[in-house]
Amino acid sequence: MYGKWKNSWFINVRKDVLSGMTVALALIPEAIAFSILAGVDPMVGLYASFIIALVISFTGGRMGMISAATGAMASLMGPLVAKYGIEYLFAASILTGIIQYLMGVLKFGKFITFIPHSVVVGFVNALAIIIFMAQLPSFAGAHWQMYAMVAGTLVIIYGLPRITKAVPSALVAIIVMTIVSINLHLDVHTVGDMGEITQTLPFFHVPNFHLSLQAIAVILPISLALAVVGITESLMTATIVDEMTETKSDKNKEVRGQGIANMFSGFFGGMAGCAMIGQTVINVKSGGRSRLSTFVSGVFLLFLIMVLGNVVKQIPMGALVGVMFMVSMGTFDWNSLRTLTKIPRSDALVMVITVAIVVATSNLAIGVLSGVTLSALIFGWKSAKIKAHTSIEANGAKTYRISGQLFFGTMTYFIDLFDYRNDPETIAIDFSNSHVWDHSAVTAIAKTIAKYEQLNKKVICIGLNEESKGLVEHVR
Repeated sequence: MYGKWKNSWFINVRKDVLSGMTVALALIPEAIAFSILAGVDPMVGLYASFIIALVISFTGGRMGMISAATGAMASLMGPLVAKYGIEYLFAASILTGIIQYLMGVLKFGKFITFIPHSVVVGFVNALAIIIFMAQLPSFAGAHWQMYAMVAGTLVIIYGLPRITKAVPSALVAIIVMTIVSINLHLDVHTVGDMGEITQTLPFFHVPNFHLSLQAIAVILPISLALAVVGITESLMTATIVDEMTETKSDKNKEVRGQGIANMFSGFFGGMAGCAMIGQTVINVKSGGRSRLSTFVSGVFLLFLIMVLGNVVKQIPMGALVGVMFMVSMGTFDWNSLRTLTKIPRSDALVMVITVAIVVATSNLAIGVLSGVTLSALIFGWKSAKIKAHTSIEANGAKTYRISGQLFFGTMTYFIDLFDYRNDPETIAIDFSNSHVWDHSAVTAIAKTIAKYEQLNKKVICIGLNEESKGLVEHVR
């Protein structure tokens, strides 16, 4: 047990601690912005980010992944808060956690395997574009100092690793730019301009929520939507990190862990959250690999709020914008542009449509669902092709050799393959190059046989594999 604990936490201590600190600094403006988006006090998002990161470091199934308050979740909360108040938000967050935990128990994590690679790439590229676009409002009305701050941040981020990789370059960039801004009294926007940060600890709080069928009917649709969006983003992020680090993760454990974290968040004055691709990329690129990096990001976030609140307020937004520009450029799959004309057109179409929908709606779940649906339709269209090669045997019987898949999409085509009236007395249907998938296919076979029998002709089915034979015999 100790060995497993050690391997999960203390395999990469120095880099994990430093990367976690870097992530904590980047979490602050994001959490404040998402709180404003949800229509709640900035501390609600900050508490949620602290609690979720802390809890998920113990309960999650993907080491090194950062979970906190997110924009996709916050955008769903605004109408609920506006109409019913923040206590309903806390209750909805708890219910979201319960739903997600049950999804994990029911092994919903396996559904991530149904998401095609083209959708994953589209998701990643759309997210990179959204992260980039989200930084642009920071330039509204900004002076040249803002542009210089961003440029200086990027120079440090990309230049420092050429000299040393002992510390995360993003962390150094934020510290250096903050010192420069304070000492030179630069006229730039800071974290403190985004919202009030109070130096108070989160406390256990049972939502002031009258439990009734009517109240449940109010929060249940929101909680279901939050649960689906949350696990979609979290599983997609976990898959991306799996590829980046060439490691595997337990997707069902991650879903359960997200549920537990959101329940804690709701009971401690926070809102529901999920995995954050941007902060996760910062963590991974800064060297974070174990649960310790996620744990440190949460603990250091609270430390920044409680102890260094006055310093945090003076962090220039230009430094954080520069870091997020790095995240955007590092997240985008540039190779997908080079191979766009080389991959199948259908995959390219799915990728582009996924990107377009996600960017247009700013809803990652809708984009992913649309991409998966389109991929399924394209696959069904390609699969709905069935052919028959005929030959006359020495005994006068006619053989139909079926090629293609037999399922609901090919049922009608299958029935139309045969020349019922002009065929000889004996017909053989060879399924050696086919497979029977569902009840619709069995029904099509039965209808074909019935049509021949009405003409007093004999039909022999041959070449059925064991699975197809079992399905045909069971249904018939």
